[in-house]
Amino acid sequence: MAASASGEATRIMLAVNESTIKGYPHASISCRGAFEWILKKIIRSNTCDFKLLFIHVQVPDEDGFDDMDSKFASPDDFKKMKHRDKIRGLHLLEYFVNQCHEIGVACEAWVKKGDAKEIICLEAKRVQPDFLVLGSRGLGPFQKVFVGTVSEFCVKHADCPVISIKRNADQIPQDPVDD
Repeated sequence: MAASASGEATRIMLAVNESTIKGYPHASISCRGAFEWILKKIIRSNTCDFKLLFIHVQVPDEDGFDDMDSKFASPDDFKKMKHRDKIRGLHLLEYFVNQCHEIGVACEAWVKKGDAKEIICLEAKRVQPDFLVLGSRGLGPFQKVFVGTVSEFCVKHADCPVISIKRNADQIPQDPVDD
């Protein structure tokens, strides 16, 4: 699964989102868990053989984010952005890019606007990662009816292999819909 015979890094796309827990402006439990799983189970110590591609999809009219097609590939890229933009979601991508740079894993991160499940599938088709990894809240059938699941949609519709990582039982908040 590491770098191909041509020497290219294995490209892993990870969809990330902010936590829905009030007063908790950080990465969601599920996407942090998926990121940690990638590092522990896939990358391990082969940091040069992989490239992580982070996508964050913001819901239209909810965040007012202006820099939809900007790319961020190093911690210095974020220092150039205005404080206002960091508050609106860049801090989420900054967290993951900083983590990658600390351990020496190549990465890119970008933000798109729209319906998360559809945009993630469109971006997977455009970017053509080796596979897509998504965090999953592990909702029951009743909760899925009202909330829906991005991971379930992407498993069915993405043009690449998809790995859905369920959060650990000890990480489930009081309301399992929260993440």
